[in-house]
Amino acid sequence: MIVSKPPFLLKALTASYVNWKGPVSDKKIYLTFDDGPIPEITPWVHKVLNEFNAKATFFCVGDNVRKHPEIFDQTISLGHKVGNHSFHHLKAWSNPKEQYLQDVSQANLIIQSKLFRPPHGQLTPGLIRQLRKEYAIVLWSTLAYDFDLSISPQKCLTTALKKTKPGDIIVFHDSLKAAPRMQYALPIFLKTLTEKGFTFCTLPDIF
Repeated sequence: MIVSKPPFLLKALTASYVNWKGPVSDKKIYLTFDDGPIPEITPWVHKVLNEFNAKATFFCVGDNVRKHPEIFDQTISLGHKVGNHSFHHLKAWSNPKEQYLQDVSQANLIIQSKLFRPPHGQLTPGLIRQLRKEYAIVLWSTLAYDFDLSISPQKCLTTALKKTKPGDIIVFHDSLKAAPRMQYALPIFLKTLTEKGFTFCTLPDIF
């Protein structure tokens, strides 16, 4: 079952500490990409975004930034924003708290952002207490499910279009795993919503 929207109760319980939605303004959408930069994918995303005059926020994995700094720099030079997605894409539920926090800090030495998104959306109350001292913790309003190998590119597009509303933070992935679905869905998603008068903006540093 595809659960593209976060559960209401979870959002309600964490709304004071975690950002599930961007500032709601007339037809603004906050497009985000996780897991890059990847040479085979991220420049293609840059190109498609430029075709629609769209800006996005890229939650980068620190080790990928280390390996591909030129793509990371290009992301910023094109007017997009970057966020911290940890250095090794660690899962919070299966790694010690201090190790996880150290990994996030290691990533931020090169990413240098006040925005943080936990890999896989995993957090604990203790991590939230620590991380929110330094970062705006950003989750999402809508998942495109481009990472899911079991769904078709068409289903990915349908999910994204059907569920996205003004002010939503939507997640795609600039990764090799997600590429077949993301590369099909993203251009049509941008074209469809642009024609409806939506604009695509970067996330603010402070919510």
